[in-house]
Amino acid sequence: EVQLQASGGGLVQAGGSLRLSCTVSGLSFDEYAIGWFRQAPGTGRDGVSCMSSRDGSQYYADSVKGRFTISSDKAKNTVYLEMSSLKPEDTAVYYCAATGNWKRLCGTQSYWGQGTQVTVSS
Repeated sequence: EVQLQASGGGLVQAGGSLRLSCTVSGLSFDEYAIGWFRQAPGTGRDGVSCMSSRDGSQYYADSVKGRFTISSDKAKNTVYLEMSSLKPEDTAVYYCAATGNWKRLCGTQSYWGQGTQVTVSS
């Protein structure tokens, strides 16, 4: 059974930092790319950052470039999203997900984890 467990969300002031973790079981980082998505109230779910452990390629949404960093620890089966210089518009439920489509890291995902709430106060 594939499971993706997201954690690390919380309430932070604008300009602050948070680190999200996604612990994965039931699939291999060599077969699936892992990514982070977010959904704010009343909006769709958008790709934030996705990565391939196979070749190290990464994708970042323009809105988070230079502020967010995605990384992985294969030994812990965990993917991280380091978020800094947070803005109120980063407020959303953040989800981690996995895809076997190496050509579109943040495209259609095969598996989803539950979300973790990130709230940035002004």
